[in-house]
Amino acid sequence: MDTHSTIVVTGAAGFIGSCMVSYLNQQGFENLILVDEFNDEEKELNLLHKKYLVRVEREEFFDWVQREKPAVSFVFHLGARTDTTEFDYSVHQHLNVEYSQKIWNYCTINNIPLVYASSAATYGEGELGYHDDHEIIEQLHPLNPYGISKNEFDKWMLHQEDHPPFWAGLKFFNVYGPNEYHKARMASVIFHSFNQIKENGKVKLFRSHKEGYEDGEQLRDFVYVKDVIEVCYWLMQNVNRQASVGSEELTVTGSLITTHNSQLTSAIYNLGTGKARSFNDLVKSTFAGLDLQPQIEFIDMPEDIRDKYQYFTEASMDKLKAAGYNKEFYSLEKGVDDYVRNYLSQNAFY
Repeated sequence: MDTHSTIVVTGAAGFIGSCMVSYLNQQGFENLILVDEFNDEEKELNLLHKKYLVRVEREEFFDWVQREKPAVSFVFHLGARTDTTEFDYSVHQHLNVEYSQKIWNYCTINNIPLVYASSAATYGEGELGYHDDHEIIEQLHPLNPYGISKNEFDKWMLHQEDHPPFWAGLKFFNVYGPNEYHKARMASVIFHSFNQIKENGKVKLFRSHKEGYEDGEQLRDFVYVKDVIEVCYWLMQNVNRQASVGSEELTVTGSLITTHNSQLTSAIYNLGTGKARSFNDLVKSTFAGLDLQPQIEFIDMPEDIRDKYQYFTEASMDKLKAAGYNKEFYSLEKGVDDYVRNYLSQNAFY
């Protein structure tokens, strides 16, 4: 895609969205339309020194595009209410379902490719596994309103006869990395661990309240935000490769793109590392990033989340690999080390 193309990024002041903006800037893209609520001073730091065309308040976006009619080439819909402890479903319904439906319809009507953020929270306890097959989406049972709302949009989207020229829903697993300073309780365990170590030299982890899991051995698929935004960018570039490669190398049929013996299809894709790791491993890596020996204390899990807690997540990554993405993901140790040394320790932003 030409670097003069105009790209919309929703959730642009947030954690993953601001990292996406920075990465696009690094690749030469500056004609960016940033969409978010821009009233949080902490989130303002995420956008410091970023280059873009305009900011548009989230609730004004659809009126704004109707009035201004920008020639948008791609949309990254990364904005959402991500608080898993927010139990007022109407909040999630408005922001994660209805707003996403409007984004979908806007991209469909204007023939704009779309990448949007789904979530591994849709998998619930994982009783059906962690496979990004469209066939199981109707059967999933998320554990909280956030996961329910993400799954409701996925279900709605799959029933639409009209769709953007290309779309990809990415089920983000446990994303961590720079630019999450503003997220408070919802920031990654690495962020909280770093601050606990700085304050009192030790980290508190939740005890296990489930048979078969030792304390601290709850398992998650932790994925570094730098990998997440690289996958997002790769999708955009591959969807638009028809402009830069010969027809012998690339065939486009509807929303199926075939290139170099791999197929990139409009679909829901998992986005994790494909390898579950324990919270103990995570915390030990955080201590290692500070060149300290680990000191871990276990505490009871709050009762309000105890029955909604995922003890195991691990992304099946076969579909994304089959689509042609073959870059190696950061290991937990390398990702945490980069995050701790180059961002948290220096109070730096991506």
